[in-house]
Amino acid sequence: MNRIKTDICIIGGGSGGLSVAAGAVQMGAKVVLLEGHKMGGDCLNYGCVPSKALIASAKQAYAMSHGAALGIADEQARVDYAAAKDHVADVIATIAPVDSVERFEGLGVQVIQEFGAFISENEVQAGDTVIEARRFVVATGSGPFVPPIDGISDVTYYTNENIFDLREKPKHLIIIGGGPIGMEMAQAHRRLGCDVTVIEGAKAFGNDDPEMAEIVLNKMRDEGIQIIEGAQAEKISGTDDSVTVHTPKGDFTGSHLLMAVGRKVNIDKLDLDKGNIAHDRRGLKVGDDLRSETNKKVYAAGDVAGGLQFTHVAGYHAGVLIRSLLFGLPSKQKTSHIPWATYTDPELSQVGLTEAQAREKHGDKLEVVRFEYHHNDRAIAERKTTGLIKVMVVKGRPVGASIAGHLAGELISMWAMAIANNMKMSAIANTVLPYPTISEVNKRAAGAYFSPRLFDSAMVKRVVGFVQRWIP
Repeated sequence: MNRIKTDICIIGGGSGGLSVAAGAVQMGAKVVLLEGHKMGGDCLNYGCVPSKALIASAKQAYAMSHGAALGIADEQARVDYAAAKDHVADVIATIAPVDSVERFEGLGVQVIQEFGAFISENEVQAGDTVIEARRFVVATGSGPFVPPIDGISDVTYYTNENIFDLREKPKHLIIIGGGPIGMEMAQAHRRLGCDVTVIEGAKAFGNDDPEMAEIVLNKMRDEGIQIIEGAQAEKISGTDDSVTVHTPKGDFTGSHLLMAVGRKVNIDKLDLDKGNIAHDRRGLKVGDDLRSETNKKVYAAGDVAGGLQFTHVAGYHAGVLIRSLLFGLPSKQKTSHIPWATYTDPELSQVGLTEAQAREKHGDKLEVVRFEYHHNDRAIAERKTTGLIKVMVVKGRPVGASIAGHLAGELISMWAMAIANNMKMSAIANTVLPYPTISEVNKRAAGAYFSPRLFDSAMVKRVVGFVQRWIP
């Protein structure tokens, strides 16, 4: 058995683990990184990267057949589903070197391509190597959750971990789950020529503002996607070439089944009890400093920290941990400034509090300002006028923003910055933006906050009248 002593041992080579490893080793720490599967984790191999690549193919196919409003004759796209998957694979391969073993070894990280498991409070075993470390970072991410629905084991089903390997275009894709993964894949496959049915036990886009979600859902239904809400899957049955999902709202039959009902954290292989590391089904039990409640040598980053499950959150956690691990500085995470986006068309994004959450927290102190896309000149020029932004404001500062519309995932960045830095609405209103851009939606929303204060104010009108009459 080989033995290694190191400053930091990181378990998991996804976004969080790689960010900690790169930062720590370049600042002088000795780092060992354990990854038993694919470097880059879920995001590169099964999540953000392949899904956005497939969405890009689908967007191109849709554009070809929807150009008449712009003076371009509609042309039915000839979709090569297998070639679209080749595009997905090429995108992954292009990005993969940034997350590769070779790159991190080049930085000075000792990479061991084995799964790690705790054997004591300060030791982890990976293959035939025992690593003793001053600090451990658990960053093993999450995988698809497949609920024990009656009959699920008797049919072929896909998850985000193998849907991108499918080469045969589904004739009719049944998707169980109306969250971001399910809805993105629903629209992508519909635009690539598949019939699609989404079955959701509660509400589709259930974590987003209902008004904003409805804008996106209406567009998806207009494209021919069948969305069944409030329909818990009770049983699944199938034959060699079909699968049926049985629900209280009826039976739905298709050619392929995608399970997209949620995520479960990857902690089964870690032997956390041997490391005296408290945990539950949501992940490690940690404080706001991301440090284990029971083993102070252990920290968590990303999905296993038990909070929001986004790649950018894992990267953010890495920054929090680097400050404490390398410099001994108090460092805590917060979530009020964390944005998220769903890359449907139109896109759906959120940062901070939704309107309902803000009303519950702030009551009468809350002001909600709105601006609709159809007043934006660039949106009009591009025929992208379906959309709305809502900003929740308390005492002149945004506490949340919800956007449904073209480039919503890009537009949310300005509000994430404003909330993270406790900026006032005046900072947005004072920003000069190039014309014409979609980003003017943000500025116009800020303007909507100030308009009644300027144009409906008797005091302002008296001051202006005085100046015009008496000031030369």
